[in-house]
Amino acid sequence: MSSEQQSGGPLEGIRVVDLTHALAGPFATMLLADLGADVIKVEPPHGDVTRTLGPYADEDELRAFGGYFNSVNRGKRGIVIDLKTAEGVEELLALVRGADALVENFTVGVMDRLGLSYERLRAENPRLVYASTRGFGDPRGGESPYAHRPSMDLVAQAMGGVLGITGTVDGTPIKVGPGVGDIFPGTLTTVGVLAAIVRARATGEGQYVDVAMYDAVLSLCERIVYQYSYRGEVPVPQGNGHPMWSPFDVVRAKDGWVVVCAPTPPRWRRLCTIMGQPELIDDPRFRTIVERVEHRDEVKALLTAWTSVRTKREVVDELGDLVPAAPVNTVVDIFEDPHVRARDMLVEIDHPGMDRTVTVAGQPIKFSETPAGVHGRAPLLDEHGDEIRAELAAEAAAAASSEAASNGSVGEVDKPRTAPA
Repeated sequence: MSSEQQSGGPLEGIRVVDLTHALAGPFATMLLADLGADVIKVEPPHGDVTRTLGPYADEDELRAFGGYFNSVNRGKRGIVIDLKTAEGVEELLALVRGADALVENFTVGVMDRLGLSYERLRAENPRLVYASTRGFGDPRGGESPYAHRPSMDLVAQAMGGVLGITGTVDGTPIKVGPGVGDIFPGTLTTVGVLAAIVRARATGEGQYVDVAMYDAVLSLCERIVYQYSYRGEVPVPQGNGHPMWSPFDVVRAKDGWVVVCAPTPPRWRRLCTIMGQPELIDDPRFRTIVERVEHRDEVKALLTAWTSVRTKREVVDELGDLVPAAPVNTVVDIFEDPHVRARDMLVEIDHPGMDRTVTVAGQPIKFSETPAGVHGRAPLLDEHGDEIRAELAAEAAAAASSEAASNGSVGEVDKPRTAPA
């Protein structure tokens, strides 16, 4: 591993072969890289499609990759391997022999057609953890009638339930801004890889980890399942409100929007007191959570009357230590927030072809003894190819030497002893 990727994180010493592209897969392996694993990003000769997506800074004349690629491929090493050639297949097998995990997010059957099926790779390395993230899963984890359909973030949000409950009060679906249909499946893939590595370290046996984007988003929308099961309810979009909590909403302030969450009895009492309307505490319309949900429009109107004559900061200053409340931040607000800097959630990294650094989102998982973090920029195409191939050659030579020594020692034991003179 090159010095730039040295991390000391909790996964130091773990090697991951990364055959992912787009967002779901690279996000999974990005998490592993942030946690200290040596993630080797394997790309075809033309590179990952997201290398060309931007956004680019105006002064970036090299344009080796844009912000999208840099953000989710940071801290990885890069090598080009053409898996459509016999030589490329052999190179990948060499990588797999010394790897703890391999992650890919091709459509069903691609790796099998390349001669690189899970079964083939497992034969090369029985302790290998092989993970795939696909729209509707892999048949090894359960047959789906949709297995061969392509998928993307919006497809997963639509089928998994997000769009069914997210939108305006008139029922118009609105997608969630971040690509949760990619990012959440990617995160669960990381969880699965880590769990399987723990078992492999204990038993010497790897396994297949299968995550479907549809399944992951459905698990994210878990409340709609029990609502339907318990009550026969079919949840629908409700704007920014909540079907079982009130007040729990986004309301207008003088200079923007704020959220206020005071559904529980103690917080409702505090909110009413701070607003100067303690009589609302025992108002028959609002005494319990159920009653406040039934009269949510009245609750919101009362709350908005109070917040709309105050700035976002005034609302949060008055409520923030006693009632959950927050400004609706733009990215400018986030860059100026002292919490974000204090928690290392904005990280500066290099970008090829530019004299300045760029900023990416930091790693939210904090460790007391083995800090995780962003360990450098994304790789140029095949940037570490020679380095990785030299490592593989050295590992192969060391393995051959060890095997020869072992065979030689067995030979010495088996030799007939010469009679003493």
